[in-house]
Order: sequence, then C-alpha cells, then structure tokens
Amino acid sequence: MTFEGWILILGFVGILLALTKPVGLWLFALYEGRRTPIHAVLGPVETGFYKLSGIDPKAEQGWRSYALHMIVFNAVLMALTYAVLRLQGVLPGNPQGLPGLSPHLAFNTAISFTANTNWQSYAGESTMSNFSQMFGLTIHNFLSAATGIALAFALFRGFARRSSATIGNFWADMTRVTLYVLLPICVVVTIFYIASGVPQTLAGTVDITTLEGLKQTLTLGPVASQEAIKMLGTNGGGFFNANSAHPFENPTALVNLVQMLSIFVIGFGLTWTFGKAVGNTRQGWAILSAMLVLFLAGVTITYAQEAAGNPILHQIGVAGGNMEGKEVRFGIAASALFSVVTTAASCGAVNAMHDSFTALGGMIPLLNMQLGEVVIGGVGAGIYGFLLFAILAVFVAGLMVGRTPEYVGKKIEAREVKLAVLAIAILPLVILGFTALSAVLPDGLAGPLNKGPHGFSEILYAFTSAVGNNGSAFAGLTANTPYYNGLLGVAMWLGRFFIIVPMLAIAGGLAAKKYTPESAGSFPTTGALWVGLLVGIILIVGGLTFLPSLALGPIADHLAMISGKTF
Repeated sequence: MTFEGWILILGFVGILLALTKPVGLWLFALYEGRRTPIHAVLGPVETGFYKLSGIDPKAEQGWRSYALHMIVFNAVLMALTYAVLRLQGVLPGNPQGLPGLSPHLAFNTAISFTANTNWQSYAGESTMSNFSQMFGLTIHNFLSAATGIALAFALFRGFARRSSATIGNFWADMTRVTLYVLLPICVVVTIFYIASGVPQTLAGTVDITTLEGLKQTLTLGPVASQEAIKMLGTNGGGFFNANSAHPFENPTALVNLVQMLSIFVIGFGLTWTFGKAVGNTRQGWAILSAMLVLFLAGVTITYAQEAAGNPILHQIGVAGGNMEGKEVRFGIAASALFSVVTTAASCGAVNAMHDSFTALGGMIPLLNMQLGEVVIGGVGAGIYGFLLFAILAVFVAGLMVGRTPEYVGKKIEAREVKLAVLAIAILPLVILGFTALSAVLPDGLAGPLNKGPHGFSEILYAFTSAVGNNGSAFAGLTANTPYYNGLLGVAMWLGRFFIIVPMLAIAGGLAAKKYTPESAGSFPTTGALWVGLLVGIILIVGGLTFLPSLALGPIADHLAMISGKTF
C-alpha cells in the first residue's frame, strides 16, 4: 500500500461527504414535490408528460396501487426491450448489420436492464446495435434508476407521515427524479466525458493504422451518454465487453474518479434526505456512518490484499502487488477502490477483472453483494434495503430494553418485522439454492472456465450478482447459454421485485400509524451504539449467505465427482 493510494481513498470519501447535504437537499425538494431552479426549463416538459398520459400527479396512491403501477410499468418496459433486441436485425441504427439476439439472451438482457442489474452475457461491441444500446438499454438505465429512487421516497413517506393511507404517486416521483436529477447531471457529465476522449457518435466503426503499419477496425458508438447514466444510475452495463477497463469508456484517471463519484453520490445524498424527511438529520448521518464503516473496512482489506500480491509468485522471486487483470493507467489502489465501490453500490461496472483478484481481495466484492447491496447500495435500492435492516436492528434493541421497538417515531410491530425478514430472506434462499443447483447439474457445470474452488466461486459470484442486482462478474463463467441466461434472469427478477413489494407493504403500514414520541425507555438511534448495532446486524444476516456458501463448495465438488462431472 502507498501513501498516494490512501490519499485517493480518503479524498474520494471526503468529496462525497462534502456533496452529501447539497445533493440531499435537492432530492428532498423533489421528495416534497417542490420546485427547483431548473423547473423553469423542464417544468413544461413534466406537465406535458402528465397531460399526454392522463396522470394526475396530485392523486396519491396507497401502497398496493403504488406497487401495482410500478410492476406493470416495468413489465411493459421489459417486453418492449425484449422485442427491440429480438428485432434488432431489421431495426434502424445498425451500421454493423448485427442480427437479432437469441430468445434466451434477449430474455436475460431485458430482465437484467429492467431490474437495474445490467448483467451482460454478451460482448456489447459485437452484439448490440446503436439503436439497441440507446433505445433498448439506455432508457432502462434512466427509468430503472428513477424507479429505485421513487421507491425510496415512498418508504421515507411511510416513516414520516402520520395516520396516512397513501405514500405518494409513483408516476410523479419517477418523472421528477428523471427530469430534475438524472437527466441534467448526465448531460453535464456526458460533455465532460466527450471532452476527455470518450466517443459519442452514431458511426459504427472507424479504420485506423497501427504503429506497426497494420489496419485495425475500432468499434464506436454513443458511448459517453450511456457511460454517464450507467454510473449515476448504478446500472453498470458497459458499451464494450471490457466495461470501464476499456479506454473508450474510461480513458483517464480523472474520468475514473468521476465515475466512482457518480456511483456513490446519490446514495450518499439519500441518507441526508431520509433524515430531513423524518425531521432529524442525525438519523441520516447515523445510517451513512454505518455504511461507511462497512465500506472502509472492505476497501482496506481489498487494497491490502491486492498490494501484497500473489504469495505463490513471491515464492518464485516475483515481487510486487497483484497487477493481473488491472489497467496500468489506474494501478492497484484505484482498481481496488473501484471494485469495492461498484459492488457496494450494486453498480456492476468494473475497471479491473475481479476474477484476477487475490482470494481475499475477490472475497470483499462478493461479500458486499451478499450483505444485501446496502453498503451505500444502488440509487434508492440501497437505502430502502438498509432501512429493512434498521427495522430488524431496532427490533433486537427493543428486546434488549424490554419494550415495543420504535424507530423515528413509529412503533415497529410483528407485521413490519415479518415483512422485513421476508424481503431480506430472498437473497440467501435464491443465491444458495440456484448456486447449489448449478454446481451439480451438467448444464451448470459446463459454465465455469476454471477448475476447483475458483470454478465454484464463478458460479456463486454470478448468482450473488444477479440476485443482488449488481451485474458484475468473475468473468470466468460462460453464461450465454439457455441454462444460465434463463436461471440468472429469474434470479434478477426475484432479487428486485420480491424485495420491493414487502418493502412497500411496510411503507403503507408505517404511514398509517400515529407518531410515537421518544421517552426515557426509547433506544437511541443516532449514536455510536446504534451504528455498531446496525453494522453487527448486517454482518450477521449477511453471514447467512456467506458462511453457508463456504461449506457449499466442497459439498458440491464431492457430489459432482460422484456424478462424473467435476469443476
């Protein structure tokens, strides 16, 4: 590890802390439905959308209506994307003449981008046309991110409102987030990317002459615009197969820093928005503190392991850190930081290949996802997932003090605890179940390129990434098969929507409750003790996935050997 590496890590966190309140204030204005400075420009566009669609933005919805509208909207978008991908060969904007996708790949990709996962079983530059990238995928990058933030707003209202039957209007929340947060920031960031050398063109390819005098064809496209929302919306799907390790997606160290900041900035801001919504910003800072404890611990371990290098290489006299699978223009510190940022935030973009990390260095990205993608987490999804853990933590605290647990003025009763457990349990059940299945079936065993424990890790990482809606991969798994495309698609849908519906049910129940003021017997939820309890609960529950997966590998290997199929 180096001094410069730690300056990068601490400077990165410092910039985000400085942006937390300004971003939180902007989001809070949208949460309340108030005007912002750019309403003068985009307000008529918002009003036009409502008139064209027949939506009354002031008509609020109960949690069931909010959930139904959200699910139908996403299902229609998924079907539209599937059709675009299947018909790619006859649609315009296809300068390379690429054919339509196979049914199983189109199914997987449509669910992936709908669920804000952006898992890619394909190489973007040789599979997707410009039209598919822009109309089929980039639209999802905006709307899936906006859906996550809208859902966070709905849960905030559940905690903040008193004796209310409604939690907001899904269409108004999603439209305002798209127009007044995601779109303007992406325009500015896209211009910065173009100025930094990221391509933005409708041309398909360009022919160049290399230094050796040979001819080479480079793939181009509308990269900068997709890159901006890919990071800001914690989507992660790359225009190119190498993702953010590709120089056309991530050409400089400054671009790399801006991309990492983009991944985290809305997640940081939403913690402050929550505190402001419930009338106590210290609540938001407490949540952010717990997130940072987990994040900094993960960065420290990953950076230390990658800087230490491969002990096997050290034994044969090759000194230095582990640079396998990393870009020299970023180095170990920036690569380790990026890997933790992207898996802590359910983004999935990568500037280095996690498959090439050391054993413990690759463990942290895996653990980040298995904790429920709540260490900052995806835009909106991170904080509403974190608040589910807060409900469990305050329930445990209530048992300690011998009274009904309370959190930000709302009594947490059996209904809320059961729904929170139901939502959180989806992660370990699907990850472990689908991994075990794939580790013994012939179609599953055909996927890993590596043998032994690392091959098992490729399967485990894939399903962890899918259920956690992350999208990153160990890159050693051949996933473009009917088996993996189908099963990973199901996993992504379960991981997204089987958490959202119980969460919205919690929001609806909390909104209907009266406010309960703090008393001498209340457990404080803003201090160091509370932060420690939150971290402990998250690690314990995350261990329900992580620890069984450690034992699952040898068991699966033994069963595979019995059946004649080995890793």
